[in-house]
Amino acid sequence: MMDRKKKKGSCWGWFVLLIVLGGIAFSIFVLFRNSKPGSVFAAAFSVSKKYSNALGVAMQFFDVQKSGKLEDSNIAWRGDSALKDGSEAKLDLSKGMYDAGDNMKFGFPMAFTATVLSWAILEYGAQMMLVDQLEPAQTSLKWITDFLVNAHPVDNVLYIQVGNPKVDHGCWNKPEDMTEARPLLMVNVTSPGSDVAAEAAAALASASLVFKSVNATYSSLLLKHARQLFAFADKYRKSYSISIPQVGEFYNSTGYGDELLWAAGWLYHATAEQPYLDFVTGKNADQFADWGNPSWFSWDNKLPGAQVLISRISFFGGKDISNSDILMQYRDSAEVVMCGLLPESPSATSSRTENGLIWISEWNALQHPVASAFLAVLYGDYMNAAQVSSISCDGTTFTPVDLREFAQTQVEYVLGNNPMGMSYVVGYGGKYPEYVHHRGASIPGDEFPTCKEGFKWLDSDQPNPNVAVGALVGGPSLNETYVDARNNSMQGEPTTYNSALIVALLSSLLTASSDVKPFA
Repeated sequence: MMDRKKKKGSCWGWFVLLIVLGGIAFSIFVLFRNSKPGSVFAAAFSVSKKYSNALGVAMQFFDVQKSGKLEDSNIAWRGDSALKDGSEAKLDLSKGMYDAGDNMKFGFPMAFTATVLSWAILEYGAQMMLVDQLEPAQTSLKWITDFLVNAHPVDNVLYIQVGNPKVDHGCWNKPEDMTEARPLLMVNVTSPGSDVAAEAAAALASASLVFKSVNATYSSLLLKHARQLFAFADKYRKSYSISIPQVGEFYNSTGYGDELLWAAGWLYHATAEQPYLDFVTGKNADQFADWGNPSWFSWDNKLPGAQVLISRISFFGGKDISNSDILMQYRDSAEVVMCGLLPESPSATSSRTENGLIWISEWNALQHPVASAFLAVLYGDYMNAAQVSSISCDGTTFTPVDLREFAQTQVEYVLGNNPMGMSYVVGYGGKYPEYVHHRGASIPGDEFPTCKEGFKWLDSDQPNPNVAVGALVGGPSLNETYVDARNNSMQGEPTTYNSALIVALLSSLLTASSDVKPFA
C-alpha cells in the first residue's frame, strides 16, 4: 500500500507542476503580446529579422577574405592561398585576412578589424547567439589573432605587412594563383611603430576577454602577447609611418597617442590592473586625450572609440573609480562626439549628405557613418545600463533612444534606403553592387591567369562571376551617387575593417534594446 500511495502522490505532484508551468508560460505569452515594442521585456524576445538577415550576409565577408589553409569554407570560389607567407622569417603567417580587393595583408587595419570584432562580441554576443552568428564571429576573430600571435615572435618585434603593395597592385589575379614574392615588413627597437604595436595589443587584449570563458589557455596566450606589445609600443615611441615611410602610401598613421590610450583601456578591462588605469588617467591622458574635441572613429583614429571604451569604466566601475575627474572627462568628450552625431543637436555636424548620411571622405565613405553609428548605440546602451536618462547638448537633452534612432538612420541608408535604392552590403537585398573592385570575385573559378593576364577581368564589362558576399563597399559620393564600375576603387572597393564595423553595428541593433554588462 505504501508504494502505491507514493506512486499516486508522485503523479499528482507532476500534474500540479504541469499546471503551474503552463500558467507561467501563458503569463509570459500575454506579457510578450501586450508589451511595447521598445520595452526591455519585448527586446528580450524580439529580434529584427531584417538586421538578422543583414548580419548573416555581412559576416560572410570574413570568409571571403581569409588567407591560408581554409577550414570548412562557405565560399565555394575560395581556396587555400598564401601558405608560405612568413617563410622568409621562418614564421607561419599564412592566416590573417586580405585587406580589401587586393591580396595584401596590412597589419595595422587588420588588428583594428580584430579589436572592433572583439568589442562587438563582448557587448552584443548574446544577440549574435540568438541568430547563430556568435560562433562565426569568434572563428573569424581567431583567424586574425592566430596571425597576430605568430607575427610577434619575440618581445620587441612585430611583423606588420605581408606582400609588396606596388607589386601586388601591379597584378590582377586571385590569391590562390599568386606566384610573386611576399616580402615582410616589421617594426622593432630600431624601427619602432607605437601605433601598429599598440593596435595589435588592443586586438589581443580585447580578444583575450572574448575567449576567456571559451578557451582559457588561448586567452592567457593572447593576454601575454598584448602586455608585451603594449610595453614595446610605450617604451619605443614612434609612428610606424615615420620609421618605415613606404607604409604611408596605403595606411599612413597620423599619430600613436590614440592607440596607446585605446590599448591601455583594453588592457585595463582585460586585467583590472591599476597601472593600465593610471596610464589612461595620468599624464598620457593630458598629452593624448584631446578633451572636448570631437573626431571620427576609424582604422587610423581610435580616440573616439577610446573615449567611449574608457567611459565604460565610469559607468560600470565602483564608486572609488567611477567618480574620477579624469574618467568623467572621457565621458564628457564622448558626449561631445554624440552631440555632433545627433541631427537635432545644436552642435550637430554639417558633414552629412542631403539625406542624412554622415559623410567625411570620398574614399571609403561608409567607414565613418557606420563606425559613428556603432559608437552611438553603444554609448546609449551604457547610459541605459547605468540608469543615466539623458545627455545635454548645449542645453538640449537627448536620450539613448535618440542615439539608437540616429544609428538606425545610418544603417537603413546602407541597406538600401538611399537615393540609389541600392544596398551597399553585397549580397543583401534585391539590388547591390555587381562590379565590386575585388580580384577574387572578378575572375571565374575555372580561370587561372598570371599576374598580368588577369587585368582583362578588371576591364570586363560583365558583372563579377563570384559574389563577394557581405562586402561593405566604399559607398556613395557627397551628392549620393554611386558608379558601379570595377575600376572605381574609390567607391567600389570593400575592406575587411569595414566589415567589422557593419557587423558591430548590426549586432547592436538586433534587438530594440540591449542589456550591456561589465566585462567578465
